[in-house]
Amino acid sequence: FLVTSLTKALFPRLLSLARRPDSGTTKTLPKLHPFKNGGHPSPDLYKGESVVKGSPEKVWECLKPVPNGLRVKWDNNVKKFELVEQVTENVTVCRTVTPSAAMGIIAPRDFVDVILVKQYEDGTITSNATHVNHPSCPPQSGYVRGFNHPCGCICVPISGEPNKTQLFSFFQTDLGGFLPRSVVDSFFPSSMVEFYSNLAKAIKSLKDH
Repeated sequence: FLVTSLTKALFPRLLSLARRPDSGTTKTLPKLHPFKNGGHPSPDLYKGESVVKGSPEKVWECLKPVPNGLRVKWDNNVKKFELVEQVTENVTVCRTVTPSAAMGIIAPRDFVDVILVKQYEDGTITSNATHVNHPSCPPQSGYVRGFNHPCGCICVPISGEPNKTQLFSFFQTDLGGFLPRSVVDSFFPSSMVEFYSNLAKAIKSLKDH
């Protein structure tokens, strides 16, 4: 019941973020909009937005968080997905393992999230996630347990252009552990730019085969 209640609140939250006026836009591609939280204890929220070449179905094929899926092949920030629990057809609890980053300053992390996938009649596909504690997946040796605030991706079809998708992505992650603020502030924007660049290459590779 708790897991399904969490998932019901996720999509409205991400939809409101997609419509939120941009603040502090950086001059990079894709457009990145860091919303600073000031003294608030939660980490900064990053919103990415870009038009990618590929239908929503092909974009989603590259994005979906499933064990042995395409995501682990192109996303340098994802080493492994593990299915912890299949709650319903569209709701899962997954463990995501990330490699070390920033020249080893950021140690390997893992995240346990409840994930809701929704598809709509207009072709929009969304992945909505947030941290959850799960009894069968406690913190593990060798990994720092991180925490995702509501995050995810929205793949929106573009009218008249079936081979293009407007992709919104949202990251609000507490990496856990003790990291210099300067490392965190530089890591997320650069990793998001890399995310969109590598995704575009993965979609092109998918289309070429």
